[in-house]
Amino acid sequence: MPRRPALAASLLVLSAALPLAACAPVASSPPPPALQEPRVQVSVVRDGDDWSVDYVLDRDAPAWAFFNSALLRESRQPWRPDWWTVQTPGVVIERIGNYDVLRATDGGAVPRHVRIRMRPRPGDLEAAYDPALVFSDGTVALYSEQFDLIPLEAAAAAGDLPRDLNGVAVPGGPAKVTWRDRAGPVLFKGERRTEVTAVEARTYVLFGDATTRQGDGVTTVVDPGLPRWLGDELAGFTPRVMGYYARRLGAAPGDAPTLMVSWTGPTEHLSSMGGSVLPGMISMSFEGEGVLNPDAEALTRAHWFIGHEGAHFWLGQAVRYEYARDMWITEGGADLMAVRALKALNPAYDARAELQTEVDDCVRLTQGRSIVTAADRGEHRAHYACGAVFAMAAEGAQTARTGGDWFDFIKPLLAQPDGVLTREEWLSALTGVSRDPSLRLGVEQLLDKGAADPSAVVARLFQRTGVAFRLENGRVVLT
Repeated sequence: MPRRPALAASLLVLSAALPLAACAPVASSPPPPALQEPRVQVSVVRDGDDWSVDYVLDRDAPAWAFFNSALLRESRQPWRPDWWTVQTPGVVIERIGNYDVLRATDGGAVPRHVRIRMRPRPGDLEAAYDPALVFSDGTVALYSEQFDLIPLEAAAAAGDLPRDLNGVAVPGGPAKVTWRDRAGPVLFKGERRTEVTAVEARTYVLFGDATTRQGDGVTTVVDPGLPRWLGDELAGFTPRVMGYYARRLGAAPGDAPTLMVSWTGPTEHLSSMGGSVLPGMISMSFEGEGVLNPDAEALTRAHWFIGHEGAHFWLGQAVRYEYARDMWITEGGADLMAVRALKALNPAYDARAELQTEVDDCVRLTQGRSIVTAADRGEHRAHYACGAVFAMAAEGAQTARTGGDWFDFIKPLLAQPDGVLTREEWLSALTGVSRDPSLRLGVEQLLDKGAADPSAVVARLFQRTGVAFRLENGRVVLT
């Protein structure tokens, strides 16, 4: 049976009542590795407003769990039971444990042929790619890996599957999926095709007539309803920040990226930015009246947002984490990359304010609870904030040792032969640069246990690595 490899991926959501502020960001696990035939085959067809998903299963099983089964971020409820309708008699979709499950109601084998009616809609998921990006003109982009299944010996067995399947041996493999739009070609990895069949595509497949444009090494697909100023910023700033990263870290692996941007509409009292990174693609979604017109705060958040997502072409794709509980390595690291890049490109940017938020959130989210269990609590923000705090300590040690910065610390770690940056490798690098073996003890305390007084732990880390701060009534305040 295959083991599921880890893949660092970023899914970030900034959503708030006006004014715009950060909310809980997220990240996800990948699909299973490719196997030899036979495999589950899936046909996804759009016919006007009707969407059908036809499964041809490769074996008899009383139940199948969907590998990607994250909950909706705001409600923490499963999305498939409401958005997908099984049309094959005697088969239902229901939630069991951490997974959406396709099962036969009579306890027998699920029929080899199953048809589902799908209703794509926008929706932010916890720790996973959104199943659909919905454009204002009716264009829809579907996440390719939402159709993968795991055969089960019984439906109840889904309750025994761990939330994180990275490295876990399970039967089955990724599905072979075919996408077709009766209205015309689909857009697949930058190319228009009449029909596409792929395994582990790890991308968004676009249904509709959205236009693409080339420029400065980035292909953009922008919702025609997106506020003009925001589209211009995305198209203009993305190549600048990607160029900065390339100068500091070397060229990003793979082809030049595609930037895909959707617009949900001017919802009142809301400013929302969401996004993710896949191989060769940055996807973003925007919503709310708060981004209709440019202002200094919205512009800063848009730039930071692009910086974070662009960072993952290096820290997330050149190397990835080993287990989902280690996403602090890539998410917090990308946060600090974005802050340093924005400061370099705009000296007026207030980097200290952004990093102070990271410190405050890390302290708040590790008081009496660990980072490695944060996903179970829906507190994904802990990985970002504390990962950034640890990165700041590593940067401080690098500055004290060589006069360098965060990019100098992380650059050697991007050259992992297996493409995986483990927790142990990151902590060993910290010890190597700082020559202080005690530093990892503080990091590990917050990772594995949390602390009754996390501020004291962070203060010790900063004091020993030269990060400038002061204590005000027990609060770590950057100076």
